[in-house]
Amino acid sequence: MPDAYTVPLAKLVEDNGFECIHCPREAALISIGSREVNRPALVLAGYTEHFDAGRVQFLGLTELDYLAGLPEDLRTQRLKSFLALKPAAVLVTRGLEIPPRLLELAVAYEVPLLHTQESTSACMAALVSYLGVELAERVTRHGVLVEVYGQGVLILGASGVGKSETAVELIKRGHRLVADDAVEIRKVSNKTLVGSAPDNIRHFVELRGIGVINARRIFGMGAVKLTEKINLVLQFEPWDSEKVYDRLGLDEQFVEILGIRIPVSVVPVKPGRNLSIIVESAAMNNRQKMMGYNAARELLHQLGMENEVRPEQRELDIWHEY
Repeated sequence: MPDAYTVPLAKLVEDNGFECIHCPREAALISIGSREVNRPALVLAGYTEHFDAGRVQFLGLTELDYLAGLPEDLRTQRLKSFLALKPAAVLVTRGLEIPPRLLELAVAYEVPLLHTQESTSACMAALVSYLGVELAERVTRHGVLVEVYGQGVLILGASGVGKSETAVELIKRGHRLVADDAVEIRKVSNKTLVGSAPDNIRHFVELRGIGVINARRIFGMGAVKLTEKINLVLQFEPWDSEKVYDRLGLDEQFVEILGIRIPVSVVPVKPGRNLSIIVESAAMNNRQKMMGYNAARELLHQLGMENEVRPEQRELDIWHEY
């Protein structure tokens, strides 16, 4: 079972520009653990079954106008039954005035009450996207993540094989560094992995013989990026003269990360090979494959051999080494 991740309410408020009207205790000690949000219309109408108290609850113009039209006693009863369920937080949108009774009961039931000027639908969409990233299933791997021609390339390999040096050369060639040494990979959807660097080592690169450098300070803000979708994995390994390496690229190899299959290629490393150009070529070739073009298949077609060679798909297990 994957770990259950949470985000502190204080971080959620700060990152999304919300105003905290009431917080029963320090916001940093309150955790939000659900990726989903909710508009509690049915609860305010009296139906409380299947209510998920872990979700952030949105009160927009429709909900507040509905409550305003109820008799005072009934309005108080509905608000009590809603807040007694202890929702994770209640967010009033559109800059609407917060009803005094709502604030009073939020204090009484110790429910965080937030406020925003954003429209309800836009704010819900933004918060769902934000929580999808913050609460995503994740894993950290030793490697380098760079953006090359719009492709997120995750470079793996044993220590000293040349990953960081290649990343610096790619930066000099106009590409961007996302993470060096430790890459935090998050599963933000059933099809998408996003990589980033841990906060404490972001933008730093270790070069053996030189030491640690700050890529942002040396090469500028345009040389770094906070996050990037992972489109391709390249495994660097020392050249083995006894090993047969793929020369056509017909065999489609994949690695499974958090249940998602990502294309992977093994790149043999030896003196004289320009790894940065190889990474650039691999990124562009993968981009062409995503768009439906495969150079190896076209070559076989021109040679009249497309029916003689069948491409093979297989999983490549590379995690146990790192």
